[in-house]
Amino acid sequence: MSTSVRATPGAAERASGGEPGSDTAHRLLEAAAEAFADRGFHATTTRDIASRAGLSPAGVYVHFASKEELLHQLSREGHEAARDMLVAAAEAAQSPTEALRAIMATFSRWHAEHFRVARIVQYEFANLTPEHRVDVLGLRKQIDAVVRDVVTAGVASGEFSVDDIPDTTLALMSMAVDVARWYDPEIKRTPEAIGAAYADLGIRLVTAR
Repeated sequence: MSTSVRATPGAAERASGGEPGSDTAHRLLEAAAEAFADRGFHATTTRDIASRAGLSPAGVYVHFASKEELLHQLSREGHEAARDMLVAAAEAAQSPTEALRAIMATFSRWHAEHFRVARIVQYEFANLTPEHRVDVLGLRKQIDAVVRDVVTAGVASGEFSVDDIPDTTLALMSMAVDVARWYDPEIKRTPEAIGAAYADLGIRLVTAR
């Protein structure tokens, strides 16, 4: 299963003064994603990351100040991808019901297709510095707002029956995120099937009386 990420203008550019999204920075992000997924953040060393990227340990610091900065960049890009994906799904829908179905299908499928990176993004959060945690929390709030707005619109239109919009939003997102925890490519269910099932579950949650 690919752990591919795309380096964006940010940590790599600031650390090195070089070109954003350079091939070397990209290789380091890929290597860090693989190492963190295989060994966990604490057990991974910069030597591990450098070896996977085909560099010397010193080569890491040309582009990133620390392995924590690599984790932050991975977390930031993962959350930005999720936010943009959900915004696109909501904007393309013709009704709150259609929007929520698309959001749940897309978000759940993504957490299966990219389960290794998703586990890093979701479960290594505590290893970020306080400043970087604030940054990622801001992105999480943006993701939450996309879903909350759809649920709010569904309640207003009469499509959804929800007493507590914030708690319902949290439940919907938690369902999708949890896919990364248990998914394994060896299981018979495909990411597409998981997405479809979670879309149905999400609609049931907001329409149950």
